[in-house]
Amino acid sequence: MSVLERILLIEDEPDIQAIARLALEVVGGLAVACCDSGREAVAAVREFRPHLILLDVMMPDMDGPATLSALQADSHAAHVPVIFLTAKARPEEVSRYRDLGAIGVVAKPFNPMQLSLQIREIWAAYPSPLS
Repeated sequence: MSVLERILLIEDEPDIQAIARLALEVVGGLAVACCDSGREAVAAVREFRPHLILLDVMMPDMDGPATLSALQADSHAAHVPVIFLTAKARPEEVSRYRDLGAIGVVAKPFNPMQLSLQIREIWAAYPSPLS
């Protein structure tokens, strides 16, 4: 498995974006690039080249599932694993997100001190195509 170093965070809520970024950078020691929308993320993935994408489900304009679909259709992003970040994390919803291609789900509200650990655990369980 390759080393997890770069995360692309796609979150439209500024407060959540700031908390998640701080948690991932300071507590998790990860490099983080942030996007406010799915459209911005599709463009950013080419430049930032993330190892993992943390994607909010509920966003205006282009929601998380639509963004995931766009990323899967892009040759630069199709191989990058995605974890959904959502307040809707009931078992049937988590199952649906996995069926869409997500490797995991992190429920909101999340504990900032545990966020990087949660993500690393999901990452470690994922059979990376890059390994």
